[in-house]
Amino acid sequence: MTTVGPAQPLWGPQTELAREVLSFSGRTLGSLPSLVRSLGSVKIAAARANAAAGVVDPASARSIETAASQLAGGQMNDHLVVDPLGGGGGIGVHQNVNEVIANLAGCDPAEVGASQSTADVCHTAARLAMLDGADQLDTSIVALMAELAAIAERFGGVKTLARTCFQDGLAVPARLLFDGANAAMERRRTQLRATTGPLHQAVLGATVIGDGSGASAAYRAVVVDQLGAVTRRPLTAHPCPASALQYGDDLVDVSGSLANLSTVLAKLAQDLRVLSSGPAGGFGELRLPKVLEGSSFFVGKNNPVVPETMIQAALAVTGFDATVRAAAARAELHLFGYDLTAAVAVLDAQSVLTRAVDLLRVHALAGLTLDDDRCGQLAALATPHKETRP
Repeated sequence: MTTVGPAQPLWGPQTELAREVLSFSGRTLGSLPSLVRSLGSVKIAAARANAAAGVVDPASARSIETAASQLAGGQMNDHLVVDPLGGGGGIGVHQNVNEVIANLAGCDPAEVGASQSTADVCHTAARLAMLDGADQLDTSIVALMAELAAIAERFGGVKTLARTCFQDGLAVPARLLFDGANAAMERRRTQLRATTGPLHQAVLGATVIGDGSGASAAYRAVVVDQLGAVTRRPLTAHPCPASALQYGDDLVDVSGSLANLSTVLAKLAQDLRVLSSGPAGGFGELRLPKVLEGSSFFVGKNNPVVPETMIQAALAVTGFDATVRAAAARAELHLFGYDLTAAVAVLDAQSVLTRAVDLLRVHALAGLTLDDDRCGQLAALATPHKETRP
């Protein structure tokens, strides 16, 4: 193993070329820790499989595994300097990872990349990172649902005025909107699980176009199991890796489920914004906790800044979804060359939603209160409705 000081770069000439000719977004691979972690896991699994297949010397494989573990742990992020959105199907990303691990391990980059291609490495790592992002988002949604249930219980005995088409309707329990939001969140959770499930099918070992060219049968037989052991996930070999590498439809499914979730969250945030409006000149039923001054001009104004942040996060997710769909529409022939760009958009959507959901729960819902008097006044104004007679 090589001992490296913080100022000594670990990347090599291919990475340097990629930095010069493929960088445009202002981002680096090291700024995507979940993708880096997954790339490290892929390299650990590949090193173990190569050793088992007799492709790489066991001592070299152990050095590669140790170096890849450092990379996965985030210790090498300063050396992962390529633009993750650069062209070439992720070639700059793969070269950067191979060169850093090789320099750490004191071996040739060819040993680090043995039995692999950029296509199967980046495709697999991106989907592992999305599974991590899905787990984190699910935890946040579950916590949000618990808060919604607590609010519904708290507001359950109070009636207020329902509106349809922004006109007065029936007198209804104040909890009705929060029960509805909770059920919608559960539907979105179900869809998220359904679309992320197929991400457990790994193409590692299929190499560049899905037929396994350049990888031994012995390596292919064990590499996905090794990856499952490293990640502690129930991974299986993809039933048709050639198709997986040609198309990005699995990412469209995941992105669509995130966009649908963002729509539900935006509706909840918009309801909070409307029901807390006023308080004198608006609906005034809810009181949002004050987190900062709502205006530099109107003293004491409590703008719904947290719900509005949730709405703006949802708008961003709509943009990420458009990127995924546009990328998938440009797949051609035997390799979806824009897979990594689409994957980064999905990772960004997961990250944005996770943070925004946590903000909404902690800084808006947790301190939400109901103006019982205002709700009672409004309920008394409910529009009479036609009774159905037997």
